[in-house]
Amino acid sequence: MAPSTTTTTTTKAADVPQYVLLKNKFKQQAQTHEGPSPWAEKYTEGPSYKPSKEYLKASGALDGAYKFDEITPQIGREYPEAQLRDILNDESKLRDLAITISRRGVVFFRNQDLTIEEQKTLALQLGKLTGVPETSGLHIHPTAPAGGFLKDGTDETDPEVSIISSKLGKELYLRDKLIVNKKRAANGWHSDITFEPVPSSYAILKVVEKPPTGGDTLWASGYALYEKLSPSFRAYLETLTGTYAQPGFKKAAEGKFEIYSGERGAPENVGDELTAVHPLIRTNPVTGWKSIFALGHHFTSINGLTDDESLLIKEYINELLYGSHDIQVRFKWGKNDVALWDNRSVYHTATNDYYEASEFERTGVRTVGIGERPFLDPKSKSRTEDLQESGVTV
Repeated sequence: MAPSTTTTTTTKAADVPQYVLLKNKFKQQAQTHEGPSPWAEKYTEGPSYKPSKEYLKASGALDGAYKFDEITPQIGREYPEAQLRDILNDESKLRDLAITISRRGVVFFRNQDLTIEEQKTLALQLGKLTGVPETSGLHIHPTAPAGGFLKDGTDETDPEVSIISSKLGKELYLRDKLIVNKKRAANGWHSDITFEPVPSSYAILKVVEKPPTGGDTLWASGYALYEKLSPSFRAYLETLTGTYAQPGFKKAAEGKFEIYSGERGAPENVGDELTAVHPLIRTNPVTGWKSIFALGHHFTSINGLTDDESLLIKEYINELLYGSHDIQVRFKWGKNDVALWDNRSVYHTATNDYYEASEFERTGVRTVGIGERPFLDPKSKSRTEDLQESGVTV
């Protein structure tokens, strides 16, 4: 393993999990794989290629039990009185929660008692109860060896849990000028781990340490962004694939740690060159609704087009998102608040308005479930089309 240039250990109070940063407490147990995944460009193949044929509807078990508020018409819901721990063993409510996340994009719960192990269980159950492939588990981030939360009673970090740490971000990215340009915060929009051949289904973030102000997160609806395009442009994008990559992680790791190149939550997710091919428009396997997947700082180019053509379309889609606050929701975190979102049809971005103030830190516990290989069902519909056919006023 590469030598560590920093040995930072952070021990928190009892209500904040203990974690280490850049101290080589990670034990690489998986076989290493150099280069890209052998599945990187075979986007319609592999054990995780499982296009849905039947889409899901909620039973009403969750909404019948808890009060909820719709944050905006397009995206976001909050259950202000519910504790996730109380429904961990109730499959009907968990299945409804997963379906609700897929339909509303992101769902919020305040001041949760959820432990790290319970959060891992929840992430796995959300995928299992909505039909992800049997080979899909929890993602191990390529930068997991850089640090993380300690397993109970050990000095070893848990690779299936990501630490979202402003302190680690400064060490890995800001110091080497690899971090997203903060002068334009909109550049941070992304969907998690789209550089993997099998990217994320549901992600869960619990913020356990926060600055006194700032550090909000925004989410945006890929369903609604798709509907902002003309029918002709939608049809054209549906014929295209894109390349998604993240070379910055390997660059950030130089001289500090080795990228985790073993299996990262699915058999196809291996290799230390992080790249994959996906359709630009994908069908959410839970709702059956079409969404734009061609967005974010992992999305590098459109296959089959010239560089200029690819850049033109990328910039148009990006600017459309940046200017569409009507399809976005902004969440102000409280300590121990939890957000759950569906990476297949929403994007998110942090607000780093506190980031360079050294006295303020933001720490979160993130678990990322692996879904299926992205696919486009030509018979799938837009969100509005499906809701109107179901008799719902949009």
